[in-house]
Amino acid sequence: MSRNAEPERDRHPLFVPLVVAGGLLFGFGLGLSRMARPEVVLDFLQFEDFGLLFVLGTGSLVAGVAFAIGVNFLDSAPLTGRSYARRLKSFDRNVLAGGVVFGVGWGISGICPGAAYASLGIGNYPILLAIAGMFLGAYAQGIWRTYRSENDATAAVNAD
Repeated sequence: MSRNAEPERDRHPLFVPLVVAGGLLFGFGLGLSRMARPEVVLDFLQFEDFGLLFVLGTGSLVAGVAFAIGVNFLDSAPLTGRSYARRLKSFDRNVLAGGVVFGVGWGISGICPGAAYASLGIGNYPILLAIAGMFLGAYAQGIWRTYRSENDATAAVNAD
């Protein structure tokens, strides 16, 4: 079992309903702020409309406060009971490359993954092509990562 997997029986009964409610609230917020519209995002990336900056800043502020409170005052995560601590990820070439690919995809399509799903809710069905591209990209990255880990393991065995 992976370290992120948890048995269904350990979850609080409100876990799934609250995740769905949070997703709906997030999607509604993206729709209300017009951030689910690719043209608004592209206007931001072309320095014509800075509304996205305020939406991103407000979301980051709320998340930052919630994480600061959670790490300092809670022993375990709400609803799951799992350890609630900061997970530090090293900054390496994979993080940099992933950020570049994400940024280029965001710039080309004018939409990020979360907003893509919200965009469906406002009737932007051509965004299904971008969503398909996201899935294909994630799948290709998974194949590449598996190939690299197999080659790294083979190289380690041959080095011994």
